[in-house]
Amino acid sequence: MCPHKCTLAEGKTGKCGARTNRGGTVVSDTYGIISALALDPIEKKPLYHFFPGKKILSVGSYGCNLKCDFCQNHNISQPALKIESNQILKPEKLIEKAKEVSGNIGIAFTYNEPVIWFEYMKECAELAKSEGLYTVMISAGYVNESPLEEIIGFIDAFNIDLKSFSDKTYRRISGVGIEPVKKSLKMISDAGKHLEVTTLIIPGLNDSADEMCKETEWIANELGKNIPLHLSRYFPMFKRDDPPTPADVMMRLIEIASSRLNFVYLGNFVSEKGRNTICPDCKKDVIVRSGYNVDFCNVDNKGCCPVCGKRIYGSFAFLA
Repeated sequence: MCPHKCTLAEGKTGKCGARTNRGGTVVSDTYGIISALALDPIEKKPLYHFFPGKKILSVGSYGCNLKCDFCQNHNISQPALKIESNQILKPEKLIEKAKEVSGNIGIAFTYNEPVIWFEYMKECAELAKSEGLYTVMISAGYVNESPLEEIIGFIDAFNIDLKSFSDKTYRRISGVGIEPVKKSLKMISDAGKHLEVTTLIIPGLNDSADEMCKETEWIANELGKNIPLHLSRYFPMFKRDDPPTPADVMMRLIEIASSRLNFVYLGNFVSEKGRNTICPDCKKDVIVRSGYNVDFCNVDNKGCCPVCGKRIYGSFAFLA
């Protein structure tokens, strides 16, 4: 499943904490075990260019194949005790719940790392698509090529967490290298799937102007200038107690990123800048946001700016 390529003796569990060798077969220990189930604004994922203003049923389980020392969901991604449960939410039941919720566009696999929940995610996603629902995966993107090819086949939109653009920093804060994540981003982009990227800005680790230049140049050249980038402000969490990212750092980095990419947003940060979607050609606001809410959406049913006709990246065509 993932580049760790854990070699497991009988009864041993992988680094993700969710897959165990049982009788010579590596199986999912968390199949259908739910840690969280909630109807969220799509902007909370964050996905700003995929059905803006809509809601999506979000579901997660336990475990992660990264060990980030700042994880905001560490109580489910890195539980100290092995999760035991006889309460399995079968894929059919999850789809029933998704269909029952008024205004829901589909299912988001999120909260912990969905890659390690592959079997359950695949079964649910295929059922969802048969019912006309859309599917979203919020992931760190640390996954091998073969399973990712399958995932691309049943997931409609992705937000991938690009934690740094330095391999050294990546290994320091998450325990893995950057190259598999870059490969995942390229595969998703090359497949034409909807893709947005998030980077949490941590003081002293990935907040330099030089690193942001390198990251955004790579995104622009390898993925495209229209890929939305979310720069999220760090707050102390889990094992990391550094002070929050200074406001002036966030403002400096969004300026750098915006010089290379058409759509850059700020998260966990109250600011007029980095909140709305602005047409890169005529500079008019096409989507105005307040927190996770969309107050105004001014794109036509082909996903274009109504003022100048510029195609705004994303799935706005489905709004009609």
